[in-house]
Amino acid sequence: MNVFDVFVERGFYTQSTDEERVKSLLSEPVTCYIGFDPTSNSFHCGSLVPIMALAHLQRHGHRVIPLMGGGTAMIGDPSGKSELRQLITQEQIDSNSEELRKQFARFIDFSEGKALMLNNSDWLRPLNYIEFLRDIGRHFSVNKMLSAEAYRMRMETGLNFIEFNYMLLQAYDFLHLFENYDCKLQMGGNDQWGNILAGTDLIRRVTGGDAEALTFPLLTTASGAKMGKTEKGAVWLDAEKTSPYDYYQFWINTDDRDVEKFLALFTFLPMDDVKRLGSLEGANIREAKEILAFETTSLLHGEEEASRARDAAKSLFSGGGQGDADSMPTFEMDGSRLEEGMPAFILLADCGIVKSRGEARRLVQQGGAYVNGRRIEAFDEIVGVSNMEDGQILLRAGKKKYIRIVTK
Repeated sequence: MNVFDVFVERGFYTQSTDEERVKSLLSEPVTCYIGFDPTSNSFHCGSLVPIMALAHLQRHGHRVIPLMGGGTAMIGDPSGKSELRQLITQEQIDSNSEELRKQFARFIDFSEGKALMLNNSDWLRPLNYIEFLRDIGRHFSVNKMLSAEAYRMRMETGLNFIEFNYMLLQAYDFLHLFENYDCKLQMGGNDQWGNILAGTDLIRRVTGGDAEALTFPLLTTASGAKMGKTEKGAVWLDAEKTSPYDYYQFWINTDDRDVEKFLALFTFLPMDDVKRLGSLEGANIREAKEILAFETTSLLHGEEEASRARDAAKSLFSGGGQGDADSMPTFEMDGSRLEEGMPAFILLADCGIVKSRGEARRLVQQGGAYVNGRRIEAFDEIVGVSNMEDGQILLRAGKKKYIRIVTK
């Protein structure tokens, strides 16, 4: 099956330069790339669509290039932003790139040249500015650039000149990869459409060659929330930022309306299975969510961690006790504080299971706070060492949020 058809069937496809040409290009092994600016030391769930797209391409015999934007990150992409991105140092960018490289390796096989991890800082940082303007800048129309959505949105709030260069640099990336790695397809989120087309146009003007573009949808959940965002913030791919247990819980709490879409996008399950699971209703949809959570967690953290997260969740939600809670979020506390004892609402807030002491008070008053499975009756009930069982205290907020307290 042509990977283009896979993209369409699984929900990756939004638009391309020419569907027939792109499909024909992908009928034989080809080199493709997606750019990622290393503005953080971890990806979050919102980056999974392009990462999974690269994985599908590789599984269909294509060579993929996840391109680290070590050079472009020094400027910042204005796409989708109402104000200038905060600029970060070269040292931060290089450090972030190394961490992101490790996360790519969980989804993509870099052995035997099957994939290339490149960094555009290698060719952008040494550029001579005058030569770049003469050789590359002359191919760009300012009027056309200002009509691009990314720039047009920023005209009212103010477009910084340094950001105005971003399109040129991204286009130059595509030209460099086309000339040096025979890369003929660039992909990205649909907000990158203007930048990607600038690259295909630059390749045509400079080399006379043809290159293609394909974009993915910008995902939101059925409730309208941005993909990968929760009340607690972003859902990270780094286990130190989002534990395997919390990652599993994010997926198992998927809105019923999103289950089939997420199974198609974020797992490699055959589409027949995806459609069967997506058609489940009522209590049976829990099976589909458990499979979604297990498959996504396995891809990122491995089957062992996924199994631990699943077993911990099943044990907790079935009242199985805290002996299976090792995989859940853990808060380390100075033992002296527990020896003195703490009002429950302070402990709930300090460990992070709720956002504030006020929220903790309301939670207790509404009957939604528990210690070791027992409902906390008063917001100022003292919790301390007497509540420790097997060296830990298990707190619950509502039906789904757990955290265990251990001493340092």
